[in-house]
Amino acid sequence: MAIEQKDALFSLVKSLSKSEKRQFKLYVGRLGGNSEANFMSLFNLLDKVLTYDDELILKKTNIKKQQISNTKAHLYKQILVSLRFNPVHQNVRSQIREQFDFAAILYNKGLYKQSLKILDKAKELALSNDENNLAYEIVEFEKVIESQYITRSMNNRADELSEQAKSLSLKNVRLSKLSNLSLQLYSLLLKEGYVKSDEDSTAVHAYFEKRLPKFKLSDLGFKEKLFLYKAYLWHSFILQDFLLSYKYSQKWVDLFMEKPEMKIQNPVFYLKGVNYLLESLYLIKHRTKFNEVLQNLNYDIENQLISLNENTQTLAFLYFNQNKLNLYFLEGKFSEGLSFVSSLLDIISDFETKIDAHHIMVFYYKIACMYFGAGKNEECIYYLEKIINNRDLKMREDLLCFSRVLNLVAHYDAGMDYNIEKLIVSTYKFLIKMNDLHEVQRKMISFLKNLSNTYPQDLKKTFINLHSELKMFEEHPYEKRAFLYLDILSWLESKIQHKTVEEIIQEKAQKLLK
Repeated sequence: MAIEQKDALFSLVKSLSKSEKRQFKLYVGRLGGNSEANFMSLFNLLDKVLTYDDELILKKTNIKKQQISNTKAHLYKQILVSLRFNPVHQNVRSQIREQFDFAAILYNKGLYKQSLKILDKAKELALSNDENNLAYEIVEFEKVIESQYITRSMNNRADELSEQAKSLSLKNVRLSKLSNLSLQLYSLLLKEGYVKSDEDSTAVHAYFEKRLPKFKLSDLGFKEKLFLYKAYLWHSFILQDFLLSYKYSQKWVDLFMEKPEMKIQNPVFYLKGVNYLLESLYLIKHRTKFNEVLQNLNYDIENQLISLNENTQTLAFLYFNQNKLNLYFLEGKFSEGLSFVSSLLDIISDFETKIDAHHIMVFYYKIACMYFGAGKNEECIYYLEKIINNRDLKMREDLLCFSRVLNLVAHYDAGMDYNIEKLIVSTYKFLIKMNDLHEVQRKMISFLKNLSNTYPQDLKKTFINLHSELKMFEEHPYEKRAFLYLDILSWLESKIQHKTVEEIIQEKAQKLLK
């Protein structure tokens, strides 16, 4: 039975670039007999076919049924060994580990002095790149060797190594606590969402303070500061304090500005930091700074100032294009953004196997918002229904909820109100189930429900009344998030002033000083 894209070996083979395949064949070809080996026959077959199928392997190769498992395991290992030698996959961590392995070989041969010399260089490389876990491992190995290789300076050396081990151990424990706190806060955001009351806010503060380790900022290294700012960032996001989110995401990115070489060593952390900075700037509507940061990100990608591999290329694609959409939103250029959307949809299809379904749906929500802003409600509904009808998808609750609210508004604007009562009921039930029914959403649903009973001459007055009711929530600490995902105030203003949503948002963008 065919198993499409689920077999680990098959996925690995299909992920290889042309140069990686060529290198693999050269690597295994160094021994003459390998070219006819079963694992090479399996590789050549998997490289050609579109789906994995055990029956096809038995039919097209000399591999017997009982040999398939071992042959696959051997091929998997050989591919990974080959990739390890590829310069694209080399970094400081792999260099340090390689030197550590060389030192271990020399130690096993009794060549202690040579082993210590290599370890000393590896340790210097680890410390200069803030790889304290690896540095600690090296120091522990040095202690083992020094206990057998006696020198006149053994006493001083013992004290030196003991002090280094103690210092690195403290750093690693602190780093572990900070990274744990960052991960726990991210998990809290996914499980509980943003704070919805003063009680929630107090609980999150207590949770954060209890787990934050004691430290002096001057004692922290690069990665300790990185996880510290990351923890503060998640803390501020949960509290919906977006100015603080901007502050700590900027501090995060500044770490890489101060040490540009870290963009190469830690490209994922850099890309994520820039993405959170852009998200924070979008939330506080700092259009000028947003555009500047986005251009800098594009420059780094195009000039390969970050280490680009399959993983980072995918992240770069995600973060740049999601924020490019956000820039159109900030400027209110929805009609102009539709041409970008058209090209983006083609590129998304190329990345579908590399991007998880959640991020695809985030793109669909932003694309739906673009169509809504441009006044193309039927196209907006088309992409919203891709999200709403996906029963198996586990997405962020906020996007699931706002997709349904926007769907209601788009149906009303499109004049598709023949089943709006049914949509209102299903949306209301969903929001209750998600425990995400805020006052803004409650008033919106009530407003749409009563529209069918409103006389045409009273429509403008009804829009004005709702606008007045919602305006008071625009800066509310727990209600303002509704306006970030769906600019309902601009929609109401467009109805009141008889303008398009695009015109209203562009006028607001002109007034922004930042």
